[in-house]
Amino acid sequence: MSIINELHQENVKLPSPPAIAVRILEAVKKDDASFNELARIISSDPALSVKVLRVANSSFYRMPNKVDSIQKALTILGINVLKNIALSFVIADGLRGTPEIGFDFDLFWKRSVTAGVGAELLAARINYKNDDTFVTALLQDIGVAIMYLCKPEKYSQVLDEKKVTDAPARTIEKQVFGFDHQEVGSEILKDWGLPENIYIPILYHHNDREIPSEYAMLSHILSLSDKVSSVYYGRNKNEEIQNIKNILFDYYGISGPDVDTIVDSVAHESVEILAYFDIDPGKMVPYSQLLQEANEELGKLNFSYEQLIMEYKEAKERAENLARELKSANDRLKYIAYTDELTDLYNHRCFHQLLETEFNRARRYGRPFSLIMFDLDDFKKVNDEFGHLRGDIVLKEMGAHVKRNVRGSDFVARYGGEEFAVILPETDSKGASILAERLRKDIEQMKIVADGNKIKVTISVGVATYVPGSRLRDKSEMIGAADKALYLSKRTGKNKISAMELTPN
Repeated sequence: MSIINELHQENVKLPSPPAIAVRILEAVKKDDASFNELARIISSDPALSVKVLRVANSSFYRMPNKVDSIQKALTILGINVLKNIALSFVIADGLRGTPEIGFDFDLFWKRSVTAGVGAELLAARINYKNDDTFVTALLQDIGVAIMYLCKPEKYSQVLDEKKVTDAPARTIEKQVFGFDHQEVGSEILKDWGLPENIYIPILYHHNDREIPSEYAMLSHILSLSDKVSSVYYGRNKNEEIQNIKNILFDYYGISGPDVDTIVDSVAHESVEILAYFDIDPGKMVPYSQLLQEANEELGKLNFSYEQLIMEYKEAKERAENLARELKSANDRLKYIAYTDELTDLYNHRCFHQLLETEFNRARRYGRPFSLIMFDLDDFKKVNDEFGHLRGDIVLKEMGAHVKRNVRGSDFVARYGGEEFAVILPETDSKGASILAERLRKDIEQMKIVADGNKIKVTISVGVATYVPGSRLRDKSEMIGAADKALYLSKRTGKNKISAMELTPN
């Protein structure tokens, strides 16, 4: 199942392509009269026409004579280039948010435009000609904005985790969502009708080893352009510069001074292009100037070399200690947020998140998975006879026992009260029933000692298994099926298991 279908089934409202973008894409698909139709569509939007002409006359394209009409721009630049310029404007303009919702869309598009400029300059330096380079680089991270617009609270987790761990966003996205921004961006652009020579390189721009060979060069340029953009908007500027220099020298034989020139040119060109997107470039200056200013400031300090090294080490140590403290605090908060205090298992809230992730993953990749739900039989009698404190000991001991006897890939949660749940990825009905029966027997034979009292308990178990092709709408139907099987066990004698397989309709 596609990511778009998954999000639709979760009642997520996905952004639609701007209407004028749809008209542009439809126009260029027509071999006959597409030239005039494209000119008419762009000219019908005065603001867009002005932007397109400003770019056509910019230093970016270095036209020998002024281009004063869309028709003339089409003649000189060609249909594909002008189409991509227009699409860049309408998509960037249509996919904006407000600062109040917590995502800096201006910064996002600054980075994107800078990546687009960087990709064009890199492509020119290595003699790679492709009309789609700028727009593809511009849109390579569009999945980030779409994921945030669709699920802002959930994507905020990704942003927070990245700040603390500095792990790649795509790695954290996979953990939180089950997919990453490359996949989302590529699939959305395909759905909007953009050609595969744009959306396929975007799918692989962080992993260009797996890309089809015909798109490998563009995907590699996208990856490099992302690093160039990070020089101006990321945290590890020096590291990125060195990384870029190593890659360009190893792959293309481009020396360090030439790389410095390219990176500086990106800043000069980006300031101009950002203005055309109505984005304030701020104090964007070439990297060499930033480096020079930093050296000048350093020269004003009356420190010896040894003092500078000591200052650096102390500052580095303080930063590392702060990062560790923040990470520790964040881990503690996550533990509190997702863990049941009594049993040390996942809590009700975390269970729902884990089940949703596994449900979406199983549907997407066509894999089975199972859910076991069980609760203690007649647990009220245990509390009445032995007291609630001893009842808590029983719950804690039983939870620990279950956790020790499942696979490392399984998730054990306290669903509520004396009811528990186990999520079993990649597990069919037979495998889930075998595990459920083993747990039932083990718990029946357990002898829990609480303050000198020997307490024996049994459980009633419900098993539900998702089979690829099942038309389940959401995780709640999976819970309902397991719950129904559990109460069947209750009604038919307790201390037993009942299973339900959700087969294709």
